[in-house]
Amino acid sequence: MTNSESVVATRRIRLAILDDHEVLLDSISSWIASNAPDFELVLSAHTWLQLVHSDNFPTELVFIDFQLKEPVSIEARVRTCRAAGAKVVVLSSLDTREARERALEAGASAFVSKAVPMREVMDAARSVMGLAVGQDLQRDWRPLPVGAANQSRPKLSAGETEAFKLYVSGFSTLEVAQRMNVQYETAKTYLRRVREKYVKANRPASKKAELIRRAAEDGYLQ
Repeated sequence: MTNSESVVATRRIRLAILDDHEVLLDSISSWIASNAPDFELVLSAHTWLQLVHSDNFPTELVFIDFQLKEPVSIEARVRTCRAAGAKVVVLSSLDTREARERALEAGASAFVSKAVPMREVMDAARSVMGLAVGQDLQRDWRPLPVGAANQSRPKLSAGETEAFKLYVSGFSTLEVAQRMNVQYETAKTYLRRVREKYVKANRPASKKAELIRRAAEDGYLQ
């Protein structure tokens, strides 16, 4: 492999993290450096001003702790990052519907509980950035080239599309049903039909990781 090929093969997503618990911040930073070669952690900040005043801001993606001690709302933090061109994943030990809705309505791409393993946090980040997700896909984490999406894109109904987008954004089937204001079985049926249509198109989608990959390929993760 030539030097230029190596650079292309190791292209990484520029990531920043904002968390006012410095021990946790160091722990997350160390884990990413050792276990997530598809991300380049260029900024670790423990205050809001430290983040936005850094020469490395904005990054492509920002992890933001929902509960900062500073008097800056999650809505203001998310909207500022989005306005600067960064996507946002909100991490929180307060995993409630209200917290999730506040973060997502402000423009965050995902809301992830701090109780989940870091591998799941990074898979959420990969889905947000349109990268491959899951252990079986780790060797293919680079973004798809422009125009490389599979042309056999299944035709989904409006309900199937909405359920699909919500599900691959991190909502459970029950939460999908609640947000769509439909019965649980209806949401479950929408998602089953999405999987069946991808299978008929010879594009595996039985596992959630595969379904997220299909969403990334076909432009549903925006």
